[in-house]
Amino acid sequence: MAGIVLTGHGNFATGILSAVELIAGKQDGIQAVDFSDGMSVKELDLELKQAATAVDGENGLVFFSDLVGGSPFKSSVLLAQSLDAEVIAGTNLPMILSVIFTAKSQSPLSLKEQALEEGKNGVLAFVMQARVEIEDEDGI
Repeated sequence: MAGIVLTGHGNFATGILSAVELIAGKQDGIQAVDFSDGMSVKELDLELKQAATAVDGENGLVFFSDLVGGSPFKSSVLLAQSLDAEVIAGTNLPMILSVIFTAKSQSPLSLKEQALEEGKNGVLAFVMQARVEIEDEDGI
């Protein structure tokens, strides 16, 4: 099983995990690490390492972060170099919901590819169509 570590600024990681569990129930093999106000990068590194150890199964793991270049992303990349792990930035809820149901049967690389595709597909815009009023036959 490929483990999943969610991370990001503020309560991003625990917020995404909370939404996932509201929709799909309690999940095994997934940990959330927030980079809270006042937290040092050293503390973040330690918490990410602990989370990775907790979920790193026989198939490795994938880190999901909020922003490219942010501390949670950079710390995940550095940690992933010593593990069988992949790192994704720009995490969204459709992406995570898609991968949690298939993480057990996929490698980190295939899980990453699926997550990227689902993440793109989950970003859509609603376009309002102009309403056309149809008059009744009697003109009202």
